[in-house]
Amino acid sequence: MLHLVKPLRPHLCHLRLAHFKAPKPPKPPESPPKPPNPPQKPETFTLHDHTWQDPYSWMSKLNDKVAMRHMDMYMEQEDKYTEAVMYGTDRLQSKLQSEMASRLSFDLSTPPLKFGPWLYYRRVEEGKQFPVLCRRLASLHDEFISHKSPSAGFDFTSGKRIEQKLIDYNQEAQRFGGYAYEELSEVSPDHRFIAYTMYDKDKDLFRLSVRNLNSGALCSKPQAERVSNLAWAKDGQALLYVVTDQNKRPYRMYCSMIGSTDEDVLVFEESDNNVFVNIRHTKDFRFVTVNTFSTASSKVFLINAADPLSGLNLVWQCEGIAHCVLEHHQGYLFLFTDAAKGGQSVDNHYLLRSPVDSSSSPRIWEDVFVSDPDWVFEDVDFSHTHLVLNIREGRNFRLCSVALPLPAGKGPVHLKELHPQFLPLPKYVSQISPGPNYDYHSSKRRFTISSPVMPDAVVDYDLSNGNWKIIQQQNILHERTKVLYGTASSASISEKTLNTDNLNSANEVSPDDQQLWNDLSEFYACEQHNVSSYDGVLVPLTVVYSCKNKKEDQNPGLLHVHGAYGELLDKRWRSELKSLLDRGWMVAYADVRGGGGGGKKWHHDGRCTKKINSIKDFIACANFLVDKEIVHEKKLAASGYSAGGLVVASAINQCPHLFTAAVLKVPFLDATSTLLYPIIPLTAVDYEEFGYPGDINDFHAIRDYSPYDNIQKDVLYPAVLISSSFNTRFGVWEAAKWVARVRELTVYDPKRPILLNLTTDIVEENRYLQCKESALETAFLIKAMES
Repeated sequence: MLHLVKPLRPHLCHLRLAHFKAPKPPKPPESPPKPPNPPQKPETFTLHDHTWQDPYSWMSKLNDKVAMRHMDMYMEQEDKYTEAVMYGTDRLQSKLQSEMASRLSFDLSTPPLKFGPWLYYRRVEEGKQFPVLCRRLASLHDEFISHKSPSAGFDFTSGKRIEQKLIDYNQEAQRFGGYAYEELSEVSPDHRFIAYTMYDKDKDLFRLSVRNLNSGALCSKPQAERVSNLAWAKDGQALLYVVTDQNKRPYRMYCSMIGSTDEDVLVFEESDNNVFVNIRHTKDFRFVTVNTFSTASSKVFLINAADPLSGLNLVWQCEGIAHCVLEHHQGYLFLFTDAAKGGQSVDNHYLLRSPVDSSSSPRIWEDVFVSDPDWVFEDVDFSHTHLVLNIREGRNFRLCSVALPLPAGKGPVHLKELHPQFLPLPKYVSQISPGPNYDYHSSKRRFTISSPVMPDAVVDYDLSNGNWKIIQQQNILHERTKVLYGTASSASISEKTLNTDNLNSANEVSPDDQQLWNDLSEFYACEQHNVSSYDGVLVPLTVVYSCKNKKEDQNPGLLHVHGAYGELLDKRWRSELKSLLDRGWMVAYADVRGGGGGGKKWHHDGRCTKKINSIKDFIACANFLVDKEIVHEKKLAASGYSAGGLVVASAINQCPHLFTAAVLKVPFLDATSTLLYPIIPLTAVDYEEFGYPGDINDFHAIRDYSPYDNIQKDVLYPAVLISSSFNTRFGVWEAAKWVARVRELTVYDPKRPILLNLTTDIVEENRYLQCKESALETAFLIKAMES
């Protein structure tokens, strides 16, 4: 479920606990500081045919007060050790932080999002920490936009006269103990109410509220807790919502009549602990779809939004977990899914169609398009007049639209027969993210276009004529301005170059028009390679570097990886990496198996018993960088976040000599214990991804790839900086156990320290502290290479 408007800075910030203390700079150590040595309390475990000991299992016993007191002392020692090791980099960290902070975009407003007669947006008020959700009538758009100060985006003076404040998140922070983290927000189709969920830190759950947009007052009901999904019905008179059980499994759906004093009605309950429930409304608000899924089966039910208590109608079911998104358009149901066909697994998504009033049982679905292996459907979006398709051609993304309604009665058609209109894209697109696009009747659709050598561009495409407009994009190079948010200048761009005749075969703007994007390829090069893995499979590798700072076989390099859940590796331009690029670093991205961008098979070939493929792919990419002299053989570093940290740590276990340094953020390191004895509840998807310990084959695979269980003895490991916290999915105990065991088993070298950077999750927007963390990580990498 998407936010109504993308938050100004939607991320959790991590900061060192020491930052709260503002300590005095420590005195320079006379000799290399010695790492902490936590106590060992061996505990024996047995499963299947295997018995093993864990000397640091006490670190994860959160209910043991004595163990937690020891943990507190140990964390304090780790914090002091990190400070001591990083002594001497204060000036470098300060310089890096200043560089990174100077590149931050200070958008005073999100791009206004049209929904019905209104424009919705979030803006920041001077001196306030959190944004305000506002709206204004679209008819007053021209009066509101400031042409004198386009960088500001709008004129506060005129804006305050015509805008309506909906939610002030500074006031919400007062309701929720200083935190203002919103997960869901949905405006009713009649624009009278907004339903939203806020994080309650004390209870560790999301609380539902409904606010009257005319009066600004909170409605007396519903005010439910543990809410995971929302969907409006009955033209805004009713709200359907899903709540989770104590294990955070979505399982009950309620209907609340807004303004009524009656109790909310339980519409649906899933009693099977392995089945999860999800709801959403169709783009035209005619239906609410209810998805239930488990490892055994996936089902889609339909609710008539005009009568939400009329019951659920089963319209689709299949075996196994499948991605199923149901839409309605002019009497037809459209299902976008990757479910198996004829009992055979498929590699990619496809689109089905069925009349909404079909009387056949079971319902008959027909393919909309003839399968084309060259054009893979990644996503679809419906408006009243057009269907938008996000297509992958090989590893390249394309965006096209076709007119609706689609021809009926002809069976599946080739997409090319419908004369798709391809929309302009820049070079090296790494991701296309759809905006909320709530306005079903609008011809405009919003997307965020990402590239390794271009700041994210928020683009509005007009499907009726092919025109496009960049409505928000950070300008990294301040000496020139390509497109400024809020100005009318982009209209001239549309007139100049926006039809398919201007597109080359790669769906890119012609070279003369590439400058219309705030592209940095003039200064930073992007190379794409295919690396042969251990079994001959080709792994995509992207390398970014500064054109003027590249030196053959001399450059240090940082290799990123994720490789899990079928998710795309984040290859977006990140301004904090500019500090490394400008210092001659090569920044590389390994799209290993287990991740996204290569279809379902690519994902499945890197999960569960095949997780070793992700690790081998990563090692192959690292070797490629060194063998091709893209990176100096003694200057390669690795970086992984969450499940990506598992890949990096496992690669270090197998090839510790290959890396000089590594940065792991909230990494998944103790796979055996986490999957056997989860402290934070895991889902079926997690077990499908990493394996079921109860299955003997899965168990042996887990033991083979688990970083904590495969640390080499008497070997020199690279310098490693791990950032973790108590509040993350993979808690600090995983990182602390891995750090302690690496120090215990491997060769100690003060030039290759293993550091634990304890952080705390601040559920708020603080980019200054994020810069501070990034500066610490960057300084660590630079220091490691200089050593």
